[in-house]
Amino acid sequence: MPREIRDKDEFEKLLEQATEVRIVRTGDGAKVKLRTPAALYTFKTTSDEADSLTKGIKTPIVEFGQTK
Repeated sequence: MPREIRDKDEFEKLLEQATEVRIVRTGDGAKVKLRTPAALYTFKTTSDEADSLTKGIKTPIVEFGQTK
């Protein structure tokens, strides 16, 4: 089962450990999914914030849903 993250700081820490990042866009919102060796984590946010959080990371990003 995926684990939901509600804290932005915790998300940023886990982002460094991620092997893959998936962004699922729905309207104005987005769900960012982090695959780590231990588990799958999800973080719900706005589409703009998802872009700023994942900007400049070296981990592969897979986009789903509506794009800008």
